[in-house]
Amino acid sequence: MRAIIYNEFGGAEVLALGHTDKPVPGPGEVRVKVVTVGVNPLDYKRRYGWVEQFYPTTFPAVPGLEFAGVVDAIGEAADGGPDGDPADALAVGDEVFGWTSTGAYAEYALAGDIVRKPAALSFEAAAALPVAGETAQRVFDLLGLREGETLLLHGAAGAVGQVAVQLAVALGASVVGTASPANHDFLRSLGAVPVAYGAGLAERVRAAAPQGVDAVFDAAGQDALPVSIALRGGTTDRIVTIADMHAADHGVVFSAGGTPPEKVRAVLAAHARLAVEGRLAVPVVETFALADAAKAQELSEAGHVRGKLVIKL
Repeated sequence: MRAIIYNEFGGAEVLALGHTDKPVPGPGEVRVKVVTVGVNPLDYKRRYGWVEQFYPTTFPAVPGLEFAGVVDAIGEAADGGPDGDPADALAVGDEVFGWTSTGAYAEYALAGDIVRKPAALSFEAAAALPVAGETAQRVFDLLGLREGETLLLHGAAGAVGQVAVQLAVALGASVVGTASPANHDFLRSLGAVPVAYGAGLAERVRAAAPQGVDAVFDAAGQDALPVSIALRGGTTDRIVTIADMHAADHGVVFSAGGTPPEKVRAVLAAHARLAVEGRLAVPVVETFALADAAKAQELSEAGHVRGKLVIKL
């Protein structure tokens, strides 16, 4: 099968379109013919080797975590559905989306945690949901975000940030989101109060949220932690980052996964329902062919993408 493969850590130039063996589903496993793949900042961070402590790499490696596609083959004893219910067992031809255990930038992948894709949800939209949705929900669980509280969200216009804004607003929380001025009207349309990042951020946040900040979600990683700690009154309590690799130096929690599989599947299904109802959206801003995966990662790495980049096979 065709796949994007890299054999060493480095820049986008290490990515190459090649051929590798089609994965064979073992007992209880499901193979999916990939239709769309979501591109994430984690993809290039893994390519550089920056997150080995969380995501160890075995070469040759195929990048990509999230995907949508069609069930192609089912291993022996795979008699349960996404939630383990035999009556809800997946079948060849089912449209699904979620996480892969073998790398998504490929024609075929073994499924990790997947659920059925609603017919009303496009393959592009489905591939944009898993990582951003699970990440936002995981961080909210760590923060204990509640109705009536104020959340400071760094990187609010990115894919994870957009989902986090929408979920926080639906929860009944107020959101102050940092972003470039070009994204401020967009964030207002999602229900957030936008502020520009950079010098003077603390004063702008205090003006936007005179009641104070109850929790901080850093999805940007651009030296946002010191000002976040100051805005929390000097405490690191209820501050979580998914983007600053120096979080431990500040005594801040770095979150990189660990959600139980059953919770991941429940989040996938819940977010799919919200998307179909028009209550959760991650706009796909550009699609790429598999051969152009390096270009997609370069654009992701450059930042300032308002929405999702998707590879379409």
